[in-house]
Amino acid sequence: MVYGFGFVLFRIMFALAFFLVIGMFLVFAVKGIAQWNQNNHSPRLTVPAVIVAKRTNVIRHHHGGAGGHHHHHTSTSYYVTFQFGGGDRMELLVSGSEYGMLMEGDQGDLSFQGTRYLGFERKQGGCL
Repeated sequence: MVYGFGFVLFRIMFALAFFLVIGMFLVFAVKGIAQWNQNNHSPRLTVPAVIVAKRTNVIRHHHGGAGGHHHHHTSTSYYVTFQFGGGDRMELLVSGSEYGMLMEGDQGDLSFQGTRYLGFERKQGGCL
C-alpha cells in the first residue's frame, strides 16, 4: 500500500515539473514574440546620442556527459548604453563586432526601432 502511494506521488510530482517547464518555455516564447512584434510596429528613429557605458553578460553552461566527458559552452551578450540630449538613457543589445567598434564617449547618430539596435554613425568632433 505504501509503495503504491509513493509511486502515485512520484507521478504527480513528475507531471507538475513537466508542466512547469513547458509553462516557463511558453511564457518566454510569448514574451519574445510580443517584443519582436512591438519592435516591428515601432518607428525607426535616428537621434543624436553619446555612448556612456558598455557591458557584457557572460553565461557559462557546464554539461556532464556519459563516460565522464564534460562539455562547456559560453555565450556572451553585448550591451551599450546611449544617452540622448535631454539626459534620457537607453541600453541596447548589440553584436560583438559592433561592441568592439564602439567606445565610451563616442558621439553620433543612433538608429533604433523599439528595443532593436539598427546602427550608430559616429560624428567627428562637435557636441550634441
